[in-house]
Amino acid sequence: MFTEEKKNSQIFQDSNHLLPKSELEVSNIIKEAYKKKLPIDIHGANTKKFIGYNVQAAKSLDLSSLNGIIEYLPEELYIKVKPGTLLEDVETALEKNNQELSFEPTDFGYIKNGKSSKGTVGGCVACNFAGSRRFKSGSVRDFVLGFRGVNGKGDIIKSGGTVVKNVTGYDLSKLVSGSFGTLVALTEITLKISAKKPSQNTIVIYENDSKVISELFQKVLSSSNEISGAVFIPDEPQNKKFDLNKSKAFKFNDLDQEGSFFALRVEGDKNSIKERIKDISNELNLKKYKTSNLDPHQSPLFWKSVNSLQLFSETKNNLLRAVVPPANCEKVMNNIKNKFKYFIDWSGSLFWIEVPGKDDDKLKEVKKMILQNNGYVTIIKKSEEFDFSEKIFTIDDTKLMISKKIKESFDPKGIFNPGKMYKDF
Repeated sequence: MFTEEKKNSQIFQDSNHLLPKSELEVSNIIKEAYKKKLPIDIHGANTKKFIGYNVQAAKSLDLSSLNGIIEYLPEELYIKVKPGTLLEDVETALEKNNQELSFEPTDFGYIKNGKSSKGTVGGCVACNFAGSRRFKSGSVRDFVLGFRGVNGKGDIIKSGGTVVKNVTGYDLSKLVSGSFGTLVALTEITLKISAKKPSQNTIVIYENDSKVISELFQKVLSSSNEISGAVFIPDEPQNKKFDLNKSKAFKFNDLDQEGSFFALRVEGDKNSIKERIKDISNELNLKKYKTSNLDPHQSPLFWKSVNSLQLFSETKNNLLRAVVPPANCEKVMNNIKNKFKYFIDWSGSLFWIEVPGKDDDKLKEVKKMILQNNGYVTIIKKSEEFDFSEKIFTIDDTKLMISKKIKESFDPKGIFNPGKMYKDF
């Protein structure tokens, strides 16, 4: 227990697992930890705990009890919540007003245990993983209007506001997003929300040639038809090291299960979709391909499958998330070929790659190849055979030095999630 006078407090009943009910309690806990330089493992629902290195900490700061919607003004396009609020609860509230989180939160539940588990808003912001609309709408950090939290000294800090035009503190919000709980313990988050499109369709193009796929991605990026999703799902390698579940993950009446396919999404009202699909057909010269169309009932389910990574459901292998410039998409595809199970999102920028657990050389090979193509890699899920000498988050020396300086300014004694992202801090 941190202090004798608080030993009967609800939050100190378990001296290792701390469950604060308010921002002030979070602040008091961290102030005591700062004085004694006690490392703290900060988490919420723990749905993303497997990402990163294991944290060795004296105390576990569980923010799951800080939950609930504080303020939701649909007409002002923002929602303010506590960090432990489940994403599903937020999405349910938004759905009632035909609104949504445009960044499409990634659901990591399927790769963990085969079931949906999106986790909390705090975890979503802390990890900054956005779904298929990322190349069009932006990442999670682009939707954080503001936050409240507690730094490594126990000081309560605030950044940003509640209106879209208020840019105060935006850079601070962007620093916190993607920091995996190493900079601040979030206590309140304000997110920008968007009107949900009334309908959507997905055009499926059956193609496998890497040059053609890369060209299709480039045409999507330059299109004026507001395409909000573009993915390539290749055929799975016939290798016993991979579970073959493509047909299960993408089982739709109007989708041919055989072979590779490219898919793009168009959202809006039905008349607008109809007109834009005509334009897209001309832009992409779809007459020369075998195609099909997923209607407004099938299309949302298809993109749910994509954004919940159901292609890799319950994988025991290493799962890599690699981001590269779209111009290098073809080179990366040619390097991967059919050696690994993968798919491409963000219209050519995001690769999800599964690498067998016992192939350390293959893991190094893929990481090196991504770096050579001006990209970066995060090992999202580690196999049981994972060599922990491997870097989970790739970063160059200059950015690492900057990250250390930022860490020191927020958390001078390095007590927040030590070693979670980088072994040095």
